[in-house]
Amino acid sequence: MSLADRVYIVTGAAGGLGTGIAEALLDAGSSVALADLDPQAVTETARRLDTAGRRTVGVGCDVATDGSVADAVAATLARFGRLDGVVNNAGVIEMGEARHAASAAWARQLDVNVTGVFRMCRAALEHLAASDGAAIVNVASNCGKVGFPNMAGYNASKAAVINLTRSLAAEWAPLGINVNAVCPGAVDTPMLASVADWLANQQGGDAEVILAGMALPQLGRKIAPIEVGRVVAFLLSPEATIIRGQAINVDAGETPY
Repeated sequence: MSLADRVYIVTGAAGGLGTGIAEALLDAGSSVALADLDPQAVTETARRLDTAGRRTVGVGCDVATDGSVADAVAATLARFGRLDGVVNNAGVIEMGEARHAASAAWARQLDVNVTGVFRMCRAALEHLAASDGAAIVNVASNCGKVGFPNMAGYNASKAAVINLTRSLAAEWAPLGINVNAVCPGAVDTPMLASVADWLANQQGGDAEVILAGMALPQLGRKIAPIEVGRVVAFLLSPEATIIRGQAINVDAGETPY
């Protein structure tokens, strides 16, 4: 599998899962625009992954703002001259019981996690349609299929990403754009650590012990970000052209559907 001479945008790429995805795409030979709300951090990450600076660029991007998303696409085109795909990874989580959830927190999760995906897809559409073999991968979650306690807004947002993926796959297939989603679970990221911290604060216990307990039984450990990234790289490749509108579980067997 090779993504040589291809160009992709990865959102939420300053750290965690986004960085692992960008690293996997670079390993497959592509060039990557790493986009993130923190422009300084994402620029540093881009330089770390590609010290020569030939195949990466760090781009500031707030997926909750139409103009910022459009600017990120424009910056990618200015740097590389083309765009062949997008990985919508940027996301936020607000832990808490549903009955106590603030409307603002609920709205923020939907705006970033769902509408942010749609903003980037729509902003990139014209350029993807001009590419031969363009693809989009949306990062959903096994939360969008299972629905874990104390994260109703996040669960709902990721379920919406799964359905949005199906919709775009059907609508944009005639334009030559393949659209799929991945549904990770228990990836070793700062977001997962923040969930463990919240559980420790609210329910008692040691956050490190709780985090260690999130290891996946069949795997015996948590998932590394780059492992999800390799699945994403495959879904972006021509080899995955027959996989369309799917929400692929990458959670070491935890979700059986």
